[in-house]
Amino acid sequence: MSNFPFPGLNLAIATPFDGAGRIDYGRLEHNVERYLAAGVRSFLLSSGTGMHVYLSKQESEELIKRGARIVNGRAKVIAQTSALMVEDVVERTARARDAGAEGVMVLPPFFEGPTDDQGILDFYSEVAKAGLPVIGYNVPQAVGVAITPELLEKLNEIPGFCAVKDSSGDLAKQAALIRTGRFVMNGADPLVPYALYAGCDGLIWGGANFAPRTCVALVKAASERKWDEVRELWKILEPAMGLIWEGDYVQSVYAAAELTGYGAGVPRKPLRGLAPEKVPLLRKSLEALMEREAI
Repeated sequence: MSNFPFPGLNLAIATPFDGAGRIDYGRLEHNVERYLAAGVRSFLLSSGTGMHVYLSKQESEELIKRGARIVNGRAKVIAQTSALMVEDVVERTARARDAGAEGVMVLPPFFEGPTDDQGILDFYSEVAKAGLPVIGYNVPQAVGVAITPELLEKLNEIPGFCAVKDSSGDLAKQAALIRTGRFVMNGADPLVPYALYAGCDGLIWGGANFAPRTCVALVKAASERKWDEVRELWKILEPAMGLIWEGDYVQSVYAAAELTGYGAGVPRKPLRGLAPEKVPLLRKSLEALMEREAI
């Protein structure tokens, strides 16, 4: 669908932190420049991979503002504006719009929020009034709310609702969302080539932090329907993309990015760096990628 605003790879960029746990904006600028050079043309700021839930409201807004300024029109900018209170989501979305974001990704109401369809529809209707394309976020294992094909159809009646990002990790359920003909973005790293083949419209990809060149190449090959090339590139990516999905996802992405030269420091507390005993297996899964990403 040619009118989808966020096709292809949208990098859920890791938020860099310094040794004291503060956002390192110098490193953010350095990494954005390197990702742009690698071919990334869309960034999601304050993503889950970027530790959105462990940033204060002010930090998240400043990250979006500075990130958009660094990108400076050279790529698209999406911002996560999720919060517990709908009023906060609306305010964050308006501020992201004013900072230069071109879309927002928003979790359904979470932590004992409404789980009925009408409650979800009312929530996204309020968020959409801020005037940016809204990407809903389907991650039922974390939120307790599932966006079904039936709910997706209703959500698309909301002016400004753009797409759903599916991070359920269930290809069959994602395929059911795709069959609605509505815009669907894959957010599960191990499903990337299969989701592309099934017809998803875009990717929000955290694992691309540590392998941007290879991820860009795979998405390009898929867009050209060069499935043999996609398969060969996936053979290089799959060991790491599968491993990080097994647990300690954010810690693993940060550790892998350090190993491939796209470091963002270590995750902020309460998370810690990846346990030392897990690093050798991660390094082994990255052997072919480290060589390719160094080109």
